[in-house]
Amino acid sequence: MALVFTGDEFADGGNVIAETLKKHHVKSSFFFTGRFYRNPEFRSLIMRLKKDGHYMGSHSDQHLLYCDWRKRDSLLVSRSQFEADLRESYKTLLGFGIKKKNALFFLPPYEWYNATIAGWTRQEGLLLVNFSPGTRSTADYTYPEMGKPYLPSDEIFKSVIDFELRDKNGMNGFILLVHAGTDPRRKDKFYNRLDGLLEVLKRKGYRFKTIDRLLSSLRFCACLCKKL
Repeated sequence: MALVFTGDEFADGGNVIAETLKKHHVKSSFFFTGRFYRNPEFRSLIMRLKKDGHYMGSHSDQHLLYCDWRKRDSLLVSRSQFEADLRESYKTLLGFGIKKKNALFFLPPYEWYNATIAGWTRQEGLLLVNFSPGTRSTADYTYPEMGKPYLPSDEIFKSVIDFELRDKNGMNGFILLVHAGTDPRRKDKFYNRLDGLLEVLKRKGYRFKTIDRLLSSLRFCACLCKKL
């Protein structure tokens, strides 16, 4: 399975996450926006993650919402806006020595897109990826003032473990997304539970790969199955 982390305006969990991954000898994938990469306060974290051998990718430049929340086929950006924003993010990555050919997987902002966005991404020579559905890990950005959408870390943790037990394939090939930082109004930070989560999943026999290695191995398995 793959752990992926996204970031735009917050990075408060960055060092905790980096330390936890190092402790468990896990390589993960980080998708940041261009403005995250350009934030001088986050530079040392980015350099550390890169040095530690994690996959570094793009999460767009300005964290644009590409399509309507309720009417997904309704685009909120033009193709030229999409292309300009995406290309700007890769210019920023290059400033950290991250070449486009080494960051071909793109995770869209808000993890929200449609077929048109996926097509535009392919035409830019990139592959769009997203988290696997079934757990509530992406709700780690919520905070109590949001009301009903808020989800405590205990419930998020439980949702991951329950899914692993419930699904016939467990979390084999799963892409689990966690945010690298969250709004200060959320005091119950889920990234502080990462250590315990990794311990549980490792005891169950899971190995963790960067997004490129995970998807390459899954494609290999699919090709092998076809031949058999």
